[in-house]
Amino acid sequence: MRTILYLIRKEFLQIFRDKFIGKAIFAVPLVQMVLLVPAVTFEIKNINLGIIDRDMSPVSRNLISRLEGSGFFKITCFTHSEEEANNMLHRNRCDMILHIPEGLDKETTSGRVCPVMVSVNAINATTAQLSWAYLNGVLQDYNIDIIRQNAAVTTLSAMPQIKVTNRYWYNELLNYKYYMLPGILAILVTAIGFLLAGLNLVKEKETGTIEQINVTPIKKYQFITAKMVPFMIIGLVDLALGLILGKILFDIPFRGSIGLMFLCSAIFLAGVLGLALLISTFSSTQQQYMFIAFFFMIIFILMSGIFTPMDSMPLWARKFDIINPMAYLMKIYRMIMLKGSAFSDIARDFYSLLILAAVFMSLAVRKYRKTA
Repeated sequence: MRTILYLIRKEFLQIFRDKFIGKAIFAVPLVQMVLLVPAVTFEIKNINLGIIDRDMSPVSRNLISRLEGSGFFKITCFTHSEEEANNMLHRNRCDMILHIPEGLDKETTSGRVCPVMVSVNAINATTAQLSWAYLNGVLQDYNIDIIRQNAAVTTLSAMPQIKVTNRYWYNELLNYKYYMLPGILAILVTAIGFLLAGLNLVKEKETGTIEQINVTPIKKYQFITAKMVPFMIIGLVDLALGLILGKILFDIPFRGSIGLMFLCSAIFLAGVLGLALLISTFSSTQQQYMFIAFFFMIIFILMSGIFTPMDSMPLWARKFDIINPMAYLMKIYRMIMLKGSAFSDIARDFYSLLILAAVFMSLAVRKYRKTA
């Protein structure tokens, strides 16, 4: 045990002698919390909307006022020319074009159906779908108001009606920052544990200092443990710093057990540190390690559920997430922070992380060759 403690002390001294790693440890959480949490969002505001109003009636003007007052749309052009509107759409001056036909007022006041057309720029499919959903919601509400105005009071009161009320649990205000911050924290912990730990070992290979350790009677598990523990502690400290910044800057709620969250984070760090050290045993230079590490990190992040819900992924992607530690950590963070989940709620993800950590650590110890 004394040998491991001396090695851990040596690792801490070596880490903080490196100016880059020393600054990155504390700068990365600050930059990620301040920049990424408010920036990484799927909420869409200020959608540029073009209007082709060929009716020029009170009904069409009221509809346009509804769209402007919704807070989602910004009217960028009014025109009677479809060619001009399409040119605006082609030049990305508009995101959507609403075609209001002639006779809208006459048709709606007489109780007949009057179709309107919407042209949407669908280069970005997500933006197009959300924009159409917002516009469709405004049109449906306005259509209901017109029906109520035209219908007789007796007829309306006699119609059977269903009143629907909704309630959003765990994120009542639908604040996207509450959803994104746990994901950003998972990326932060991964960056500290996965990138810096592997770079530290490969740097020792390049400078030749690791040979001084290899000629000593230190055992492989002692060496691997000493390499992992400092970065595990640093990762947990950065997690605490990220939580503090999230509370101060964005008032992020925390409804669960902070001890359970740190326990899961420690197991996750053990797994990704084992994977990092496993990759570093096959890497001769820092450039080689960075290339491989970024390859794994991009896959883990994009398939973890931070940007795309896992339920909407194809079956093969969901099967791959069985060996994706970030997928489990992402789910655990969101459940603990937003839902206040207990251990019984995350037991399956916890044990999955534990198994992955044991596999990666075992492979790291086994594959490391202690040669002089």
